Formats: sequence, C-alpha cells, structure tokens
Amino acid sequence: MRTERNLTRRLDRVFARLDREPERPAHIDVPRMSRHRVVLFTATLAFYLAIVWAVVITSWLVRLDWQVMFFRPYQQWPQIHAFLDYYVVLGQRGPTAVMVAAWLGWRSWRQHTLRPLLTLAASLLLLNITVGAAKYGMGRLGPHYATVIGSNEMMRGGDIFPSGHTANAVVTWGILAYLASTPRARRWLSALSAVTSLGVGMTTVYLGTHWLSDVLLGWAAGLLILLALPWFEPLIAKAEDALFDLRDRWRARRGRPVPEPVVPVTPVVLRPRGAPAEQPAPAPEPVASTRASRGLVHLAPGPHTTRSERTPVTPVGSRRPPHTDHRLPRGTQPARPLTGG
Repeated sequence: MRTERNLTRRLDRVFARLDREPERPAHIDVPRMSRHRVVLFTATLAFYLAIVWAVVITSWLVRLDWQVMFFRPYQQWPQIHAFLDYYVVLGQRGPTAVMVAAWLGWRSWRQHTLRPLLTLAASLLLLNITVGAAKYGMGRLGPHYATVIGSNEMMRGGDIFPSGHTANAVVTWGILAYLASTPRARRWLSALSAVTSLGVGMTTVYLGTHWLSDVLLGWAAGLLILLALPWFEPLIAKAEDALFDLRDRWRARRGRPVPEPVVPVTPVVLRPRGAPAEQPAPAPEPVASTRASRGLVHLAPGPHTTRSERTPVTPVGSRRPPHTDHRLPRGTQPARPLTGG
C-alpha cells in the first residue's frame, strides 16, 4: 500500500509540473532545401570563390582575358555586330524587368496571389545587393579602360566584375523557370533561360565590354540567387499577408459595402399531371447509381430514374390505344374476366 501511495504522489507531481510548464509548439516550419539544391548551391559558391581567387592572384584566367581582348571578336565577325547590339538588351535591367513583370503580373491577377511579383522583387533586390557590392568592392576596370597589359585591373575604381548583364539575364529569365507550374514547363524554361543568359554573356565579350572572367562570375552570381530563393519563401509569404491585410484595412476605411451573403434558392417542386394543387408531390425514391449513369456527365443534375420506372405518357393526338398493348383482329371482342357466382 505504501508503494502505491508513493507512486501516486510522484505521478501527481509530474502532472502538476507539466501543467505549469508553457506549451511549446509541436512543429516549427523551417525552410529547407532539397539535397540536390544544396549540393548545387555549394558547388556554385565554390566556383564563384575560385574565379575571384584566380583573378586576384593574376593566374592563367587573367592571361586568357587579355588574349580574348586582343583577338577583338567584334573585328573578326563584324557582320553580326548589329544583331548583337540588340540581343544584349535581353540582359539589361530595365527592359527585362518590365517584360517579366508584365507576365508575372498577369499570372498574379489570374491566380489571385502576389507571390510571382514578390519573388521577382526579392530576386532583383538580392541581385542589386550582392552583385553591386562585389562590383564596387573589387573595383575592376573593363577591357576598354585597361591601363597595364597583363594585370588584373583590380582596385582601380571600376564596376565591371562580375558582369551585371550576365547575372541579370540569369536571374530575370530564370525566375520564370523557378515559378513554373509544371515540371515540363520548368525544364523548357530552364533550358531557354540558360541559352539566353549564355548568349548575353558571350555577347558582352564579343562587344569588348567585359572580360571573360567577368562573364563566368556573372553566371555564378545569378545562379546563386536562384538557388537561394527557397530560403526567402517565408519572408515572401509574410510580405504577401501584410499587403493583403493593408488592402483590407484600406477598403474598410473607405467604407466599401460588404458583399451580401448569397441567399439559397428554394427548389421548385413539380407535381405530376392531374394531381390536386394543395397536395404536394411525393419525393422521388432514391435510385442506386450505376456505372453507366456516373459516366454520363452531360445529364442534368438531380436524381434520374431508369426507363422501367418512368410513368408512360401517351402523347396528345396519338392514334395508339392508351391501354392495349396489341391490336385485335377485326370483328373479335376482347375476353371478359371470369367472375364466380
């Protein structure tokens, strides 16, 4: 008995302690990325740092930059110069942002959500912060303003490293693939954005406005932003909720009428032909649904009866006898029922 009492007291103490402790959330929604995306992000970040280090120490990559610059592609193939002058616009911030924002704005209106536009705004904000900081932090001069042959032209007040055209092309066109609704559309848009950003980067090298290493770093910078976007999805969702709440408060202050609730319509009960007006028609018996009736989606909604359960109705003016199933020969009388008596 003493052992049972002690056990009961201990259990009471444990339950009382649990009641005093604050309730903790069972699950905290922490944004997580897939393992494949994490591996790609790590590899791209390592490639980014390797390009920066190769340029800082004036390695073989800087010598390759000078060789491409002395090659002068715009003089080797002048017949495509006019076309590439227009093609490079696909990497400029203003025109591409307007085109992509128009498409995503239409999607936001159709889907009644602000996520596409907010995702684009978040990606462009990250692009301006990261690429802009790298440009002004390393201060590299472009090929047209280079001063010393063979040098990396770092820390000289330039803003060319990494390539902003290339990074902007990767982010702006890649956001369409990121927001694609189907896997097939995502594959096609990913391939299209990769080809577009590749062409924009090589066009800047052709025109002589960027070193080859600038383009390589621009590709890596844009891809890092696209791979990091899932980490910012909770902030995008909070921003969307805040904007919708602000819209609702603004509408309430303007005193817009609240839409009235929909009044349910009472169905009209049809009475059979010949029934008195005061007597309501009996409710039809439920009929078990068959596979054939489920497949006919073109039928009107409501309970349907089979052909054998329907009341035969003789059309007005029909020449067919209403109560006889077979015609009798001429001159014969129908058989009378036999009665006892």
